[in-house]
Amino acid sequence: MDIRQTMVIVDLSGKCNQLIARCVRNLNVYCKLVGDNAKIEDIKKDQPIGIILTGESDGARPIEKAVKELGVPVLDERNMADIEGEAGMAELRDFLYNTCSAKGDWTMKAFSEHMISELREKIGTKKVLCALSGGVDSAVCAALIHKAAPESLTCVYVNHGLMRKNESEEIVRIFGAELGMNLIYIDAEDRFLGKLKGVTEPEAKRKIIGEEFIRVFEDEAKKIGSVDFLVQGTIYPDIIESGIGSKGLVKSHHNVGGLPDVIDFDEILEPVRDLFKDEVRKVGREIGLPEAQVNRQPFPGPGLGVRCIGELRKERLDILRDVDFIFREEIAKAGWDTKIWQYFAVLTDMKSVGVRDEVRTYEYTVALRAIHSIDAMTAEFVHLPYEILTAASRRITDEVIGVNRIVYDITSKPPSTIEWE
Repeated sequence: MDIRQTMVIVDLSGKCNQLIARCVRNLNVYCKLVGDNAKIEDIKKDQPIGIILTGESDGARPIEKAVKELGVPVLDERNMADIEGEAGMAELRDFLYNTCSAKGDWTMKAFSEHMISELREKIGTKKVLCALSGGVDSAVCAALIHKAAPESLTCVYVNHGLMRKNESEEIVRIFGAELGMNLIYIDAEDRFLGKLKGVTEPEAKRKIIGEEFIRVFEDEAKKIGSVDFLVQGTIYPDIIESGIGSKGLVKSHHNVGGLPDVIDFDEILEPVRDLFKDEVRKVGREIGLPEAQVNRQPFPGPGLGVRCIGELRKERLDILRDVDFIFREEIAKAGWDTKIWQYFAVLTDMKSVGVRDEVRTYEYTVALRAIHSIDAMTAEFVHLPYEILTAASRRITDEVIGVNRIVYDITSKPPSTIEWE
């Protein structure tokens, strides 16, 4: 995209690469994160105004020598002050605006206007099929397309049986009745669960869900007629976590590594693939999405499939739906729903001995998780008041048959991921 200058961040397997990327973008400069195995020819194509080296190295890696010979300013994060402190931010700002002469042209208003114009020109009168999940990412994608070429857009919402309680009904109401999009609802619960029967390995589940999504859209496209583009809500953290540099894969995403090799569409459109989560929300506000939708807490494309450990059977998913609903309801009742970035329940595949109505039980353990984050690249667990945890625990064990033990996840990202699978 020609609306922005580019700062390239070369990740030398450090811990601050994503933090620095977020800081650069918060200073209104677009940056691109590449790995230590990046080719210098590809970096040249980005025409960077500067390069930031981040991570741990003895200075002997070929990429370090190559970027220093490009003739653009280079900042070594290892020689900087603490990036999260005032001195570190001042040093970064000085590098961007004084050393590299940055224009500060990376704003979500400029991005939105340019993307709508670009989509309008690219789509023309061709037909677009949008994979709508109801989450922030796909919602913003759909809204961008709707503004660019409303007559060309058909949104397809697939209920894969892995959604939260009452969620499908809410999605149909918001995007169909309220926003006036051409929305097709597909109940594919049996189809997905049939494909997932007996599957317990996390990556296998993700890939099956991702491929089945595409197959459902292919089937729907045949009913609609000629479809030229498929829209997906891929965002930048999906790209990063699906593997950059020599560090390799963290986990595959249904929008990235989970795609099948053959797709019956001419092209995939990913309007927000360059954005972090907070940037996607800003775009949503710029283009007029309802605040409730913009602030919707993140929900993964594979849905409860990554929160239900082990086999994805309907009875287990129904248990998880009820548990998750109670947890979210108790957080809202306590007024904490606007204070937490993301919160949810996980149904483990572990059972333990318990007592219900003076009878021995052998039922599931549920994990509750609440985290603070800005862009999903790092996260800290929330110190929830014991009153909330107590109320949720009592209600879950009283109201949900099949659960007799509750634990609270107090790990941050890293070393864990946000989701359990």
